Amino acid sequence: MTSELPVTYPSDAASDPTFAHIPVLCHQVIEGLAVHSGGHYLDATVGGGGHSELILQSAAHVQVTALDQDQQALQAARLKLAAYGNQVQFHHTNFAEFDPGEQRFDGILADLGVSSAQLDWGDRGFSFRQAAPLDMRMNQQQDLTAADIINTWGETELAHLIYTYGEERLSRQIARRIVERRPLHTTTELAETIFHSVPRSYRYGRIHPATRTFQALRIAVNRELEVLEQFLKQAPLWLKPRGRLAIISFHSLEDRIVKHALKESPYLRVITKKPIVATATEIAQNPRSRSAKLRLAERIDESIDDE
Repeated sequence: MTSELPVTYPSDAASDPTFAHIPVLCHQVIEGLAVHSGGHYLDATVGGGGHSELILQSAAHVQVTALDQDQQALQAARLKLAAYGNQVQFHHTNFAEFDPGEQRFDGILADLGVSSAQLDWGDRGFSFRQAAPLDMRMNQQQDLTAADIINTWGETELAHLIYTYGEERLSRQIARRIVERRPLHTTTELAETIFHSVPRSYRYGRIHPATRTFQALRIAVNRELEVLEQFLKQAPLWLKPRGRLAIISFHSLEDRIVKHALKESPYLRVITKKPIVATATEIAQNPRSRSAKLRLAERIDESIDDE
């Protein structure tokens, strides 16, 4: 998929210095959604509003319904998109719990996973680059935190979680060391515990040895794969005939779910046999885009009963 748009990448930091996040695969998303004048689009994970801004800029009289379960992200999006007034409607909700009523959309976008801004928020516990409480909740109104899992789950449960959601081959010895050292209260305490639980040769690889465990905890805390599956069942029903569904994933567990859900849906025609990935130019400007995969599908059969 090619683009005639100039190569520029919006920065959400311009509207809110606490939310520095560059949206990925910008041009590919706009082309994939086939944004057109008068269209109404659902940004199911609005984040800082970068993708929504591009949608609004791409054609006249466009409307966007913007969702996010993270209140800080939603506030950043409100600031960034304030100039568009009533062209944008905001909802604080998880995309799997959203009810559009009778509204149908010309396109739906979901940019999955944690944003770079969330990783940078020191008090949210998504990253071990700085000391923070073991939180990891995207929706801070929910009860379950990463600390609850780390400090109360049994060793076998922890090992299974780390292996399944983190795809971590050393999950058993990591879980064993966590149980031995708990209670653990901060991200850096957990990262150090994991670092010393693995062989020396594993400590200095391509990624920090705690990376996969942190991914597993974040997925579990936010039920990310469960709500993704629920969303992918519902989203095709929210599309108008020939409306487009665009999903950006960042790890194999998500991408596998997206791939099969789009292929198996009776409402969709898959557009991307292989996922669209970032160009070398974008990766150089935004390293986070390196792992991004975009899959697209189109609503095909308006005669199927949505009920």
